[in-house]
Amino acid sequence: MTLTFAPDTASAIPLHVIAEDALETWLADQPERIKAWVGAAGFTGALGRTLLIPGEAGTIEMALAGYGSACTRARGRFHLAGCAATLPEGTYRLEGLPSDQAETEALGWLLSHYAFERYHSQSPAKARLIAPEGIDATRLEIIAAGEALTRDLINTPASDLGPDALEAACTAIATQHGASIETICGRDLLDHNFPLIHTVGRAAETEPRLIDMRWGKSGPKLTLVGKGVCFDTGGLNLKPGSNMGLMKKDMGGAATVLGLAHMIMALGMPVQLHVLIPAVENAVAGNAFRPGDILTARNGLTVEINNTDAEGRLVLADALAFAAEECPDFIISMATLTGAARVAVGPDISPYYTDSAAMAAALEGAAEKVADPVWRMPFHTPYEAMIEPGIADLDNAPSGGFAGSITAALFLRRFTDGLPYGHFDIYGWTPTAAPARPKGGVGMGARALLEALPKVLSL
Repeated sequence: MTLTFAPDTASAIPLHVIAEDALETWLADQPERIKAWVGAAGFTGALGRTLLIPGEAGTIEMALAGYGSACTRARGRFHLAGCAATLPEGTYRLEGLPSDQAETEALGWLLSHYAFERYHSQSPAKARLIAPEGIDATRLEIIAAGEALTRDLINTPASDLGPDALEAACTAIATQHGASIETICGRDLLDHNFPLIHTVGRAAETEPRLIDMRWGKSGPKLTLVGKGVCFDTGGLNLKPGSNMGLMKKDMGGAATVLGLAHMIMALGMPVQLHVLIPAVENAVAGNAFRPGDILTARNGLTVEINNTDAEGRLVLADALAFAAEECPDFIISMATLTGAARVAVGPDISPYYTDSAAMAAALEGAAEKVADPVWRMPFHTPYEAMIEPGIADLDNAPSGGFAGSITAALFLRRFTDGLPYGHFDIYGWTPTAAPARPKGGVGMGARALLEALPKVLSL
């Protein structure tokens, strides 16, 4: 799997990107044999269509990639990645692509080469691309590598990616970038006052842990917190089988945070980066935590457990409380937290919460620029009463089913001590294959955040 651009070469095949309304103009400058070939093939410039044009010696003289219309392009992204998948192996040079689309389409082309082949060979795109002029090719290769890391982690089943293996993945990234890493594991979590992380993970064979990675000596302090539930049975509130099938992806927040951390460190962003990943498996055993239990979090807040399947917010609570103790300039959490978020915006959009106008404004423009859609959701303070059960400070699973993603975000905000904070309630999975996004694990929100961080942190 090579997520890099091809070296420039004079023998590269020209790939002409042609919109439907530009085909006639392009054909006017071509010799009669090419006009006849295009006409006989029925090529119209429709989005995603490709056409190879042979030269007189029978080799490929050029290729055409349909770029559709503004209307059809608006219904998707990474359009040339779809073309890359249908082109034969070779090196291609783009011609005629609008410059404002070069970065997004080039990244999509790189991502079209991703395949998860740990257990079975796949068939990613073979056509390689020379980086278009005017783009930062190194930056895009780093972003693609971060995305591939996220996808690999999410796609790996819990049999091979428990909390210990997730720790090993973090250690590998820390070693690669010269970051420090420390792990608090098992009953040591109690000694270091991480009671919720321990409680959620104590029933599993592999011990729960908090993974703590740090990088950078100067600049604003940025803390990333990722939910690392490596498998979620639902605990004693056992999920039905149909809902358990994708629970290997319940560490998607941790995977996305690690992918983003790789991007930040590889690009040398001038920040002090702190990454916290509570890594657990929510299992069923005689010592599993129970509905009705009341737990005390790291910051002293008590939590009534009304559903053991709402465990992600519990492990994040301890990690967020720890993050807040160091007073960073910004805290960001990412988690595959609620089904309510999927009902609200579907699988392709990253809903996020923040009280920071600067973060919201920066993400608005960044998400569109890098084709990583996000949608701001409200920290609706009047709903605070919904997470206050009376018998304890907080309820981990309010009854009624209303505003499930909002109440989960409000729960998490209680542990940030009023510091600047953003929370992403992501899905982490592509249910149906799309250009540059095969079915399976996917990063969500990381590229938009990477683009927005300089403004958010005033770098």
